[in-house]
Amino acid sequence: MRKPTKTLGAVAAGTLSMLLSAQVLAHGDVTPQSVDTHELKQLGDEWLDENPYGEDYEKHDVALEIGFSAYTQNCARCHGLEAISGGIAPDLRYLEPGIEGDDWFKYRVINGAVRDGRVYMPKMADYLSQEALWAIRTWLVSVSTAE
Repeated sequence: MRKPTKTLGAVAAGTLSMLLSAQVLAHGDVTPQSVDTHELKQLGDEWLDENPYGEDYEKHDVALEIGFSAYTQNCARCHGLEAISGGIAPDLRYLEPGIEGDDWFKYRVINGAVRDGRVYMPKMADYLSQEALWAIRTWLVSVSTAE
């Protein structure tokens, strides 16, 4: 009588394992995903010091949409869905708004983060355009809990 119970337990454990692994893979491929920014003002190669797609930008809503999509495809796997960190990486909802936050954001996406020779965050500016990264910053500001 014990044998069917063990088999059922093994099947249940296997099913649970498959469901959990599907959740882990739900964030997608770790290869940076391209971001279509053709609707945004093109900024060139020289990095701006502050976000050009703030609330006064005429296509702010477009920047928000592009930023959300780009964040979800490229940042969420470490920083969390909806920018709510699970503890692996900083919770980006707490970034300072305004120029102070823009400065930190710019520094981090250009330089990445390396500690003890280990890459904690890649240099995202090597993979995504300035336009895509500022659009991500635009979306992050919209979900900010910092004051």
